[in-house]
Amino acid sequence: MPKSSYLNWKVHHGEDEDQNLKTRIKDIFEYHKTRYGYRRITAVLHQEGLIVNHKKVKRLMKEMGLYPAAYKRSRYSSYKGEVGKTAPNILKRAFSVKKPDKVWATDVTEFQTGEGKLYLSPIKDLCTGEIISYSISPSPNMEMVMGMLNAALLAHPDHEGLLLHSDQGWHYQHASFVNLLKANGITQSMSRKGNCLDNGKMETFFSTLKREMYYGHEKEFKTREQLKAAIEEYIDYYNRERIQMKLGYLSPLIFREQIA
Repeated sequence: MPKSSYLNWKVHHGEDEDQNLKTRIKDIFEYHKTRYGYRRITAVLHQEGLIVNHKKVKRLMKEMGLYPAAYKRSRYSSYKGEVGKTAPNILKRAFSVKKPDKVWATDVTEFQTGEGKLYLSPIKDLCTGEIISYSISPSPNMEMVMGMLNAALLAHPDHEGLLLHSDQGWHYQHASFVNLLKANGITQSMSRKGNCLDNGKMETFFSTLKREMYYGHEKEFKTREQLKAAIEEYIDYYNRERIQMKLGYLSPLIFREQIA
């Protein structure tokens, strides 16, 4: 038999040389609940000592029909005009921050359950990428936002040189919020009116969260408590396990530990 004929037969009838790799790719994909694309899966394989080109991982994932969760956009707006005092846009999209606890960002997003709406209010550290505190409430009220802020201040007591950025939502114009920042020596910064890109890091987090644990599963959340538990589980996963490319393929908490 000609060698070329044998090799062609082997390709179509022999053992799949990539079977072990495919199995591991599928295991990683399922462990992360379809949230990881080929780049993050490649990074995990490299961390495990298996050096494989990302193009090959992409091809094998396509062959196995493994596609990460689809993108969908939805945005909640808390803007009600100037109900208090607005702050200038000091951040000016300078999202690259070298030290933790120097720039925080915050916003509010909305979810829907079979029982009604649910709101998430987190604070994100722009250096480590971690969610350092958050509140979840059936109502987007001041208690939710103040609870989040107080939790962040308690967990991260060094506020020297800290800037907190938000949009111009009514919560952040409220005297209680503004005064608490001042009392702790924190500088307040706000996006320009109607310009969501000025708070792009929070927009990105909300998009990622909803794409990876909410969109496509909306009907599964019959009650607010079910969704609340899922959000809490996701944020813990996001901080502890979900690697970020800009952090050198580390999770936020591991990155914080390494630069401490």
